[in-house]
Amino acid sequence: MRSKKLALLAAGVGVSLAVTACGANQETPSAGSGQTQATTGGGGGAKVGVILPETATSARWEGFDKPMIEAAMKAEGLSPDIQNAQGDVQKFSTLADGMISQGVKVLVIAAINSEVGAAVAAKAKARGIPTIDYDRLNLGGSSEYYVSFDNVKVGELQGQGLATALKDKAGAQVIEIEGAPTDNNATLFYNGQQKVLKPLYDSGALKLVRSQPIDGWDNQKGGVTFEQILTANGGKVDGVVAANDGLAGAVITVLRKNGLNGKVPVTGQDATPDGLMAVLRGDQYMTVFKPIKAEAEGAAKLAALLAKGDTAGADKIATGSTDDTKSGRKVKSLLLEPKLTTKDGVKEVVSGGYVKATEICTGDLAAVCAQLGIS
Repeated sequence: MRSKKLALLAAGVGVSLAVTACGANQETPSAGSGQTQATTGGGGGAKVGVILPETATSARWEGFDKPMIEAAMKAEGLSPDIQNAQGDVQKFSTLADGMISQGVKVLVIAAINSEVGAAVAAKAKARGIPTIDYDRLNLGGSSEYYVSFDNVKVGELQGQGLATALKDKAGAQVIEIEGAPTDNNATLFYNGQQKVLKPLYDSGALKLVRSQPIDGWDNQKGGVTFEQILTANGGKVDGVVAANDGLAGAVITVLRKNGLNGKVPVTGQDATPDGLMAVLRGDQYMTVFKPIKAEAEGAAKLAALLAKGDTAGADKIATGSTDDTKSGRKVKSLLLEPKLTTKDGVKEVVSGGYVKATEICTGDLAAVCAQLGIS
């Protein structure tokens, strides 16, 4: 399955999972900084609007997606207008209204939730503007195309990582801190996790203490919730499923307070600098590396074709299909392959240019990086 997807990607999109993205995370804002600038390309090509969701819970949107989408769009001869809604549903809608009124040829939306995403797609459709759901599928929406990673696979990798870490501990107690219930990706991550973990819960090999989704992917709320569950369980936990690196960091803060960091395996996702540092330090067992440059390039390829009205060409790229469980329709999709990353795999992320060694190999981690050949 993996080789087939990669072959299709190489042939249809012309990107690779090992391509370089030097400097991609150079301007990553601190979580919750709320600072972002719109990027408007001046290349003279067809104008494409791109709306990103927020910066508070994940650094990926400004540190990875924004510069990579901008570069990919310009490489396709497009003029991108990239803005961030900062987690504000009304702002997301207002940004979309502005882009639609300015006559963008294509609208790429990474929505805060399915409701606003579907509403924006409907407005664009009414004006004859094709839309692409980016990273998150908007349930009940009308976007013609969807570009993301195989998000069920992401969850499977998280489940596999935890199962491997706990394989020698029969009856290990597990707490699950999941993503926002309004985000379809969070549901897909959970479904993937359960493919691996539910049989282990059912057999008694592992014991589920509690599974709790976190509204808005709020890291602070995730940490508080985890601490409450841990306290109610008598301070006992053997493993934690954290749906992304931000939530993992919040969990690790609580574990550290209780002298459990490094002793309790924690999952993650996104291969953020903080997440990779936690993996190198041993506080986080694994993260999921998603080569966002490939996602950005796939979206740019589709946007360039749709801007010309070449739906046949777009269909040759979006060869997959994703079920919209709310509308019952199938959405043409380009789904990329994620990769489980433990300590030994951090070098690959750095070598690919997604994170700089100077960002993660500092202080107490300098020696660890030297041992792993990360430079």
